[in-house]
Amino acid sequence: MILGLDPGLGTMGFGCILAGSTGLKPVDYGVISTSSQQSMPERLQTLHDDLDQLLRQLRPQQVGLEKLFFYKMGNTIAVAQARGVILLVLAQHQLLPIEFTPAQVKQSLTGYGRADKHAVQTAVARELNLPSLPRPDDAADALAIALTVWHHRATHGPEGHRPIS
Repeated sequence: MILGLDPGLGTMGFGCILAGSTGLKPVDYGVISTSSQQSMPERLQTLHDDLDQLLRQLRPQQVGLEKLFFYKMGNTIAVAQARGVILLVLAQHQLLPIEFTPAQVKQSLTGYGRADKHAVQTAVARELNLPSLPRPDDAADALAIALTVWHHRATHGPEGHRPIS
């Protein structure tokens, strides 16, 4: 099983896929959400606890994680804090993530590093034989990251746990 994670403080997307003899299939996908009414420590604790529970349930062998991408300073700091919690929980489960930039994910799925969100979601739905585009967007992004791990694994071998540059 491969788990993709799209980091965020308010909404963290997750998407888990299974590669078998019949191809790729989605196992589970969705979001972990925190309330803006909570304090920062409470939000980070929620992310920690919910991700820990998710990892115990899914037991992925590999994890893909989106590299930090700078939007605006305030948002970047919050995402960086959430990403730190994600890295901590992964380490507690002895999982080393493979990290990808948004452009690497887009390139992997569409062949174009500047593809729009709809093109990526369409590629995810096609590769996983989904009847419709995956929703919400954060979950679709996480599935795209999981698929990118699979593509990376296909070209770099099963021990493709090394971060790519």
